[in-house]
Amino acid sequence: MKKQNKFAALALVGLTACSLASCNKDNNDPDPVKEGIEKAELIFTEVSGDGVYPHGDHFHGLGGAVEGESITVKFDENGIATSNGHLHLEADAVYKIELKAWDYTGKEVQNDFIADKATADQYKAFLIGGDFVLNPDSDDESGAIFQPREQTYADGTAVGGKYETTGILSYFTIGHDNEGPTKEVTYVLRKLNAGVKANITRSDWNRSDYTTAFPGENVLELKFEIHAEHGHHH
Repeated sequence: MKKQNKFAALALVGLTACSLASCNKDNNDPDPVKEGIEKAELIFTEVSGDGVYPHGDHFHGLGGAVEGESITVKFDENGIATSNGHLHLEADAVYKIELKAWDYTGKEVQNDFIADKATADQYKAFLIGGDFVLNPDSDDESGAIFQPREQTYADGTAVGGKYETTGILSYFTIGHDNEGPTKEVTYVLRKLNAGVKANITRSDWNRSDYTTAFPGENVLELKFEIHAEHGHHH
C-alpha cells in the first residue's frame, strides 16, 4: 500500500511539473496577430482639365485629368476619423479618392482586395448616407457622382468595364445640388456573396438598402463628414 501511495505521489508531482512547464510554454508564446484592418486612409485629390466633366452616372475626361492638392482622412480600427474627419469640398470639383489600409502586422493591404479578377469579384465600395441628390436625378448635371475606376487589377490584368470596378480607386463630386448642411457619410467596402457584384450599377453607390439589395458583409466602414461649399477648399 505504501508503495502504491509512493507511485501515486510521484505521478502527481510529475503531472504538476508537466502542467507548470506547459503553462510556462504557453506564457512564452507570442499572442496571435489580430485579423482585420488596424487603420485606413482615404486620400482626396482634386483633379481638373478642360475635358473633365460629369455626365449622368460617370465622368468624362479623367484620363487626361491634372492632379491638384490632396487631403488625407485617417481612420482607426473602428472606422472613426482621427484626422481631417470634417471635409470642406468644392461643390463642383472632381476628386480622386484612394483607399489605403493596413493590417495588424503593418502590411499595406488595399490591393489584396483587387489582387486579381476572381478576388475583386467579391468586393465593391459604396458611399452611404448624406441624402445626396444623385447626378442622374439632377436637372442640370449638378448632383453627386461616386465612380469606382480601377483600370487594372493588382496582378496587372485589365479591369473589364464598369461592372468589374471595385472602388479602391474612385472619383467623386458632390455637386451644387448638395450644397448646404454638413453630410455624414460612410465609405463602405463590402464583401459580396457570389454573383452579386455583376448586378451593381453606377447608380447604386448611395442606396440606403444596399445591405439587403447586395447580400454580403462589410469589411470596412469609414465614417466622416462632408460640407460642400463654393469657393472654399477643405
